[in-house]
Amino acid sequence: MSAAPATSPSRSRDGTAASLLNDEERARIRAKSAQFAPPPAALPDGRRDLVGLSREELTDIMVEIGEKPFRTKQLWHWIYHQGATDFSRMSSIARPLQEKLAERFVIGRPGVVTEQTSQDSTRKFLFRFRDGQEAETVYIPDRQEDRGAVCISSQVGCTLSCTFCHTGTQALVRNLGAAEIVGQFMAARDSYGEWPSPKGETPRLLSTIVLMGMGEPLYNYDNVAKAMRIIMDGEGIGLSRRRITLSTSGVVPMMDQCGAELGINLAVSLHAVRDDLRDEIVPLNRKYPIREVIAACRRYPAASNARRITFEYIMLRGINDSEADARELVRLISGIPAKVNLIPFNPWPGSSYRPSTREQLDRFAKIVMDAGFASPIRMPRGRDILAACGQLRTESQRLRRAAGQPDAAPEAEDAGA
Repeated sequence: MSAAPATSPSRSRDGTAASLLNDEERARIRAKSAQFAPPPAALPDGRRDLVGLSREELTDIMVEIGEKPFRTKQLWHWIYHQGATDFSRMSSIARPLQEKLAERFVIGRPGVVTEQTSQDSTRKFLFRFRDGQEAETVYIPDRQEDRGAVCISSQVGCTLSCTFCHTGTQALVRNLGAAEIVGQFMAARDSYGEWPSPKGETPRLLSTIVLMGMGEPLYNYDNVAKAMRIIMDGEGIGLSRRRITLSTSGVVPMMDQCGAELGINLAVSLHAVRDDLRDEIVPLNRKYPIREVIAACRRYPAASNARRITFEYIMLRGINDSEADARELVRLISGIPAKVNLIPFNPWPGSSYRPSTREQLDRFAKIVMDAGFASPIRMPRGRDILAACGQLRTESQRLRRAAGQPDAAPEAEDAGA
C-alpha cells in the first residue's frame, strides 16, 4: 500500500473535527470510489436487473414502458417480500404484463460458486457476479436461538491492507453495486428458504446484517446506503435499522454521514490504542488517527445506552494485548455508550501473527469489564472453512490477470484517500 502522509495542508494529527466534516473531503472520497464503480446492472441481452433500484427508479422505469406508477408497489412486494425471481409467479399481475416485464427485465441473484457449511453450522457463500468477480458472504447462526447474522461484503477485495486480515492481502478490484449488496442477503435467504419476509414479531432466522465482510463499506458509501435503504423498507425485506451494523476502520467524514442519513449501528475496527502501532496494523490510521476516530464516535447520533457503538479489537499476542493496552482502551472510550468485542486472531496462510493466550484474553477482558464496558470474547466461528473474522478472500484478482486485464492501479489500495 502506498502510505498516506501523516499530515496534509488541511489537517494534522491535532486538526479539529471541523476540518474533516466538509463537503470537499467527502467529494474527494466519492471521486476515488467512482474509479472502482461496479458495472451496469444489465445482462448482455440488454435486460435490466430490477434488484437494487430505489422505489423512485423503479417507478421511472415503469412509466418509461407505459405502465402506471402503482406497479412499483406490486413489484416491490414480489421482489423483496415474496422473494420472487420469476415474473410468472406474480399472481397479482396479469399475464401480458408478466411477459412484457420478462422481455425487458430480470430479478437477479449473484451466482453461487460454492456453499460451505462449517462444523459449527456457520455457512459461507462464494458469490460470482455478472462480470466474473467474486465476493464471500457468511451466515453465522446464534448458538441458542433460531436467528443469526449475515456478514455481507461491500467490495471485491479491500483497499485498507490491514496486516492481520487475509482480505487485506487482496488489492481492491472494484466496489459492489447496490444490487450485488442486496443480492447477497437475498441469496442467503434463498438458501434457508426464508421467504416471504417475516413480519412483526415473527422470528427471523436471518435476523441481522453486519457489513463486516470484504471491503471497507464507507469507501463504497453510496451503494451501501442505497442497499440498506432497500433492505430497511417496511414493505419489502423490512429489516430494522437496529438490526444492521456497519463496521468501519475509521473513515471519519463518512461515519458522520452514515449516522446522519442511515442511523444504523456502528462498529469500529480499532485494534490498537496507540497511533504508532495502529499506523502499522491499520494503515488508514495515517489518514484518520485514533483521536479523530474516537471523536467521530462521540458524535455518532445513533449511539445510546440501548444502541452502543461496538469497538472491534483483534487480540495479537505480544502486540496489542497487554494490561496497559486494556487500560488505555478504557481511557479512550470513556463516556461513549460502547462495548468491546475482543476477537482472538484467526490464523490464515502466510500470516506471522499469533493469537493471544486465553489467560491474556481473560486479563484484558476483566480490565475492560471492571471499567463498566461489556467485553465479550468473540469465539471464532467457521474457522474450518476460512469463514472467521479476517479470513475472507477470493481469487478475483487472479481472474483479472488470467483474463489479460491489468491489476488495480497502486492508488486502488488508497481508494478514497
